[in-house]
Amino acid sequence: MSASLHSWNVSPAEAVRIQQDIREKVRLEPFEEPVQYVAGADISFDRGSDIFHAGIVVLKFPSLELCGHSLVTTRSTFPYVPGLLSFREMPALLEAWEQLPAEPDIVVLDGHGIAHPRRLGIASHFGVWVDKPTVGCAKKLLVGMHEALSVEVKSHAPIYDNQEIVGVALRSRENVKPIYISPGHRTDIASSLSVVDACLTKYRLPEVTRNAHRLVNELRRGEVEPGVRLYQDM
Repeated sequence: MSASLHSWNVSPAEAVRIQQDIREKVRLEPFEEPVQYVAGADISFDRGSDIFHAGIVVLKFPSLELCGHSLVTTRSTFPYVPGLLSFREMPALLEAWEQLPAEPDIVVLDGHGIAHPRRLGIASHFGVWVDKPTVGCAKKLLVGMHEALSVEVKSHAPIYDNQEIVGVALRSRENVKPIYISPGHRTDIASSLSVVDACLTKYRLPEVTRNAHRLVNELRRGEVEPGVRLYQDM
């Protein structure tokens, strides 16, 4: 677990400067470590509310069997500013991370890694903070463009931003909108794509973020309680 990199009580202008500094700490490299546990992270909140529901789920790899989860509900005071999502959502995710009884080997976050205007989306920011390999897997494109994908499952194309490849668009299911994958920290584009691909089943989203998305929405609706639940030893 890394030490605190910065304060969260900052202005949007200060947040931009922090992003520019932390960007220099991001390591893009092949992820070749053995994986026993993979985690997924997501956030849910009601529009206009400053109450955030954060969740991290841990799955056995490669079976994708659900091992446990960590859920928190907390308040965020940072305003919604495009490109500064991590300053609004990461404190809640870090609370959920701190509750985990053991650290997973890699984390897939619902959001972007380096496919970001300043190359520091939430997956990169989170990865540098906790010093773990991370991958961004988003439902919408934030920056850049890619060639049209064929309708077949697993068709993919690089995402270019200012002539730089920052991620890959992947059609995870036939005839559905693509998902957008980018390395966060201590991964690269090829290994990020490989990890997400290994977590795909019959749904558009990989099992890690799909389960995190399900749980944080159940938490927001009061259907589950905050805290840690283990389904098996980690």
